[in-house]
Amino acid sequence: MTFVPPPGYMPSFNPPLPYVAPVPGGLSPGMVVYVEGVVAPKADWFRINLAAGPEDTADLALHLNPRFGAGVAVLNSRSGGHWGDEQRRELHPLCPGGAFELVISVTPEGYRILVNGTFYEEFPHRLPPEQVTTVNVDGDLELHSASVLGSTDTPKITPMYHSSNLAVMAQPPILYPSVPFIGNIPGGLVPKKTIIIKGFVPQHARRFHINLRVGPSGDVVLHVNPRMDENNAVVRNALLADSWGNEERDLITGTPFLRGRFFDLSIRCGSNEFKVFADGQPLFNFHYRVPIGPHVDMLEIKGDVSLSYVYF
Repeated sequence: MTFVPPPGYMPSFNPPLPYVAPVPGGLSPGMVVYVEGVVAPKADWFRINLAAGPEDTADLALHLNPRFGAGVAVLNSRSGGHWGDEQRRELHPLCPGGAFELVISVTPEGYRILVNGTFYEEFPHRLPPEQVTTVNVDGDLELHSASVLGSTDTPKITPMYHSSNLAVMAQPPILYPSVPFIGNIPGGLVPKKTIIIKGFVPQHARRFHINLRVGPSGDVVLHVNPRMDENNAVVRNALLADSWGNEERDLITGTPFLRGRFFDLSIRCGSNEFKVFADGQPLFNFHYRVPIGPHVDMLEIKGDVSLSYVYF
């Protein structure tokens, strides 16, 4: 069973450093760069570059460089070998030995940076974002996950910067939605549809569930129920005509739903079953108990979990 990401989703899990990821077609407003990891206990620095190529000398649309020895985070750009004016801010909440989740959202005006779900800094466009063809991560950190969310497959409008007249993705990721979460699945569950859920299991968590259902109160064609209070069992089921079917709860090796951990869950609609992956690895299959289609159009998430993003 091979992990197949949805269009515009290019995940990498636990990659070696330096990490260099291509961004086919460049960035555009509505796209998001996601980086999750742990700062080394005795870290001096790390950096995230949005670059116009893989070369060390490439132009940089954004250089984000926490410097723990100096106690400051530096943001800058580089064009034609020349650095621009630095922006500096305090490191908090970034700290040596600390886990972090960093989201860089591309806006018409620049880059909006969140750390651990909280606003961190804004950096204006100094280079057109469509020139960004690679994301580079290096330095004193353990990189757990990195991805670019969004697609530049749609035609672009030539940008005029410091203007809002830019093409925006029709379906950007939903960042940090509150729980309980109920959202419409664009187009419903059609073949090859993939849903990505990135979240965090709190230390106090007992259980939560993810439902794919017909409307807000109809049948549940897939119920995924991690139960941290039952030895991390992951129960799968379906609710049809107000009746639950037979549970599937065989042991899963390496469940991602552990207290105090992030998880990356991918649910893909196959020809006759859901194929579910965690961190890019097969987790389980669940055979359809009724036909799926556009009528299955709701995603519901409730319980002891916090969400980083949902991406259809």
